[in-house]
This record gives sequence, structure tokens and C-alpha cells, in this order.
Amino acid sequence: MIKLRLKRFGKKFEASYRIVAMNSDTRRDGRPLEELGFYNPRTDEVKLDVPGIIKRLQQGAQPTRTVRSILQKANVFEQLKGESTDSVA
Repeated sequence: MIKLRLKRFGKKFEASYRIVAMNSDTRRDGRPLEELGFYNPRTDEVKLDVPGIIKRLQQGAQPTRTVRSILQKANVFEQLKGESTDSVA
């Protein structure tokens, strides 16, 4: 199963995270299938590749709890719903 999850990088006590698509049985800092964004919890900076995230979600990728909350704050799920209704019409 493909998961959208956080991959930690940066110095000790100054962690930042990349939002990546990975197999669920891969270790946390292993090789991702695709890098889809960036999250810095110290400054709340978020950069997302929204079309790539929507593509992965449509393919059945499951976000972790933390990634889901980041995507909800960025209204990615609203765009996902909008695209699914556009493709039906």
C-alpha cells in the first residue's frame, strides 16, 4: 500500500520534513517513490505539489494522520472533490 507520510531531515533539534509517497513497509527515511512537498513545523512553512498529491490520492494512496491534517489546512481535499466532479461531467 502506498502512504503519503513525512520523511525527517535537517539537524538535531531543527527537524524539517518532506511529504513523500512511499510503500507502507519502507523505513521512515528510506527512498521515496515521489517527493510531494515540504513542511517546517518550527515556522509552519508548507509547500505542496498539489497536482501530484491529488494524483496519488486518486490512485489510492492513504495519508498518515499528520499529513492528512496538513492537507486539510491547505484545502487539498476540497480540490480533490472538485476535480472528481469535473471529470464525471
